[in-house]
Amino acid sequence: MNNSLRIAVADDEAEMREYLESTLALLGHQVVAVVKTGCELVERCQAMRPNLVITDIRMPDMDGLDAIHEIGGSMSIPVIIVSAHHDPEAVARALDNQVLAYLVKPIKQADLETAIAVAIRRFREFQALGRQTDSLRQALEDRKLIERAKGILMQRTGIDEPAAFTRLQKLASDNNWKLAEAARSLLASDAALRSPQTSQSPPGPGS
Repeated sequence: MNNSLRIAVADDEAEMREYLESTLALLGHQVVAVVKTGCELVERCQAMRPNLVITDIRMPDMDGLDAIHEIGGSMSIPVIIVSAHHDPEAVARALDNQVLAYLVKPIKQADLETAIAVAIRRFREFQALGRQTDSLRQALEDRKLIERAKGILMQRTGIDEPAAFTRLQKLASDNNWKLAEAARSLLASDAALRSPQTSQSPPGPGS
């Protein structure tokens, strides 16, 4: 990645903490906190104000998702979950917080690098939406629209996700729309193109 991030890491396994710290350094990032409990994660994030949090779920005294929920009360920060388990309940809880990527251990360097890039990109898109609306619920709904619109652009044109987002931004700018309005317009146009033409029967005798 081109931009170095200040990252906080939390995991109750010493081996995993060491792996994340060394791998993140290899990727060019600065690890500003390495902790083993949820409470420590909350304290260090409040003190260090990192750009990204990478945390396990199951930890002593407070699990990672509870810690993220508490951190979210005072700051907005992207989160990557690392876990030894693919737990549907945990995934559902993660979606209600600021979690933008979920990795199942063991984690390869390439997977971690990709997850960081995706999480930061999604977080920046979410921030752009937040600047356009005071309603968090509305921002979440707008984000869903934009994700669907990007998917349509990627499918129809063969471009990648960043290019699709750039094209959507240009559509919004050209028409003086918000991003969500551009997404809604694109989705409506796509739906109209996909709708079968309604055939009308010729009028019968005496019509």
